[in-house]
Amino acid sequence: MEGLLQIIGFLEVIHGALGIVPTGVLLPFMQWGGRTHFVLAIVRKITEVQKLPSVFITFVAWSLAEVIRYPHYALLCIGRCPSWLTYLRYTAFIMLYPVGLVPGEMWLMYEALPFVKKKNLYSDFFAAFPFSYYDFLEVVLVCYPFLCFQLYLHLLKQRQSKLGRHRGKKNA
Repeated sequence: MEGLLQIIGFLEVIHGALGIVPTGVLLPFMQWGGRTHFVLAIVRKITEVQKLPSVFITFVAWSLAEVIRYPHYALLCIGRCPSWLTYLRYTAFIMLYPVGLVPGEMWLMYEALPFVKKKNLYSDFFAAFPFSYYDFLEVVLVCYPFLCFQLYLHLLKQRQSKLGRHRGKKNA
């Protein structure tokens, strides 16, 4: 079920590509790819990590963000979004994003490394490459902070755009 929901989440990328939402394609694709990799390639495949606190931390951070984001979108579509929800939508990520990322996603990937190596996970797929999934995951862990920082900066710009403009209208 969690795999199906993550795959359906790709609709956000498609909606950006079609211009249904003004988010673009690259950043939603990066977020979708990171989450899908986390859920399907690591958590679902490595039973030894499924009960670790980092899984719980990640899912709580993701869930809280979505519980805010989707009602915001829905109420915005019908023109009934309260300003406090808009503020929460563009502010909660400041705490949720780093919490979900560092003690959540990244820590779990790090904790998964010994199991990935021991099980030689995805060896059939990676046989076509000069590196293993273990090597890939190490590179992902090195690159993750830089890629996620780009997403975080985008969210901060989006916050400034949405809340800065909103405050300007109140003062005018």
